[in-house]
Amino acid sequence: MIQTTVIPMTTPLLILIAGPYRSGTDGDPALIARNLARLEEAAGPIFRLGHVPMIGEWVALPVLRTLEPVDAGEGDVMYETARRLLQHCDAVLRLPGSPRVRTKTSRSRRSSDFPSTGRSTRFPRPRLRRLAA
Repeated sequence: MIQTTVIPMTTPLLILIAGPYRSGTDGDPALIARNLARLEEAAGPIFRLGHVPMIGEWVALPVLRTLEPVDAGEGDVMYETARRLLQHCDAVLRLPGSPRVRTKTSRSRRSSDFPSTGRSTRFPRPRLRRLAA
């Protein structure tokens, strides 16, 4: 028989929200903006559960704006940013996306040992202690 112990969570998780950004847009700025808005819509429910949402584009886009075009290699910066963020995140919320996005996310997920889910409600609420003023 396997015994398990449930330890109450006392700190919020840093949860990476993964999904398509440029995929399926053919570079159309309106479709790219729609994809980013969809990623951002997932941030509120994660925050309301007591966690910290993170979207790779929030980090990668300012980096892209500061690099010379020859250094940017846009796709490389986006995926490299996500790879680096995964080293700091506690979990991943994967939104449905194109096969390419799923494949890259899955490869990253296999190299990490944290939960990945398609629904924000599967993350437990932390039981936070208030600090004395």
